Amino acid sequence: MGHRIGGTAGDVLTARLRTQTARLAALEPDVRADRPDAVHRMRVAARRLRSALRTHRRHLRGDRTRTEDELQWLGRALGRARDAEVLGTRLLAQARELPDGTDRARVLAEITTWSEREAREARPQVLAALDGERFRRLLAELTALAADPPLTARAARPAAPELTRTLRREHRRTAERLAAARRAPDGPARERALHDARKAAKRARYAGESVGRPARGFTHRMRVLQDVLGRHQDAVVARDTVRTLSDGGFGYGALYGRQTAELAFARELLPATWEQAARRPQRLRRA
Repeated sequence: MGHRIGGTAGDVLTARLRTQTARLAALEPDVRADRPDAVHRMRVAARRLRSALRTHRRHLRGDRTRTEDELQWLGRALGRARDAEVLGTRLLAQARELPDGTDRARVLAEITTWSEREAREARPQVLAALDGERFRRLLAELTALAADPPLTARAARPAAPELTRTLRREHRRTAERLAAARRAPDGPARERALHDARKAAKRARYAGESVGRPARGFTHRMRVLQDVLGRHQDAVVARDTVRTLSDGGFGYGALYGRQTAELAFARELLPATWEQAARRPQRLRRA
C-alpha cells in the first residue's frame, strides 16, 4: 500500500513547481535580513526547481534551458556566501582542535581573518543578485510557469507508471556516473567524476521528493548516497583551501592531513552505501 500514487505526472510536476516557487519567493525577505540558514534554503529551492525542469523535460512543452541556466546563476550567486560559511565553520572547528606545538593560535587567527573576509565579500554579491532585474524576471517567469505549466500529452499519463520510469532513469544516470568515477584515474579526474556522481544522486533524490511518500525509501537511499559523496567533495574543497592558505607550517600540515583522511574515509564508505542505493526504485502503483 505504501507505493500507491494517484493523479497524473503533470499533477506531481505542477505541485512541485508551485511549492518550490512559493518557497523561493517567500525566502527573499529572510535572505535580505541575513537570517540564519536563509541563503541555504533559497539556494536549495533554486536547485529543486532546476532539477524539476531537467527531470521533467518530457512533461513540459518548449525549451526551458534558459530558465534552468538562470536558476543555476541564482544558485551560484547565493553559493559563495553559503560555501564560505560552511567551509569557515569546518576549518575553524578543526583549527581549534590542533594539538600543542602546531602554532594553533596563529593558524586559528589566520583562518578567522580569512573566513570573515570571505563572508564580508560574499554578502554584497547576494544582495546585488536580489536587487537586480535578472532576479525579478526569473521570479516572474517561475511564478507564471507554476501557475499554468504548459504540460505535454505525456504529462497527462497516470503518475504511477510515468514517474516509475522517471525515477528509474535518474537512478540509472546516477549508477552511470559512479561507474565513470570508478574508471577515472585516481587524483583530480576521479574527484571531479565523484562530484558529478554527487550531483546525479542529488537530482535523483529531488525526483523522489517530488513523488512524496510513495518514493520515500528511494529518496532516503539517494540522500544517504548524496551525503557520502558530499562528504568527499567537502573534504576536497577544504583540502584545496588549506593548501592555498598554508605557509608550510606544521599546523596547516595537520589540517591538510585531516582533509585527506576525511576524503579517504568517504571513499571507504562509498561501496557499502552504493550497495544499498543500487536497488532499482520499486514500481509505483496507482491509487
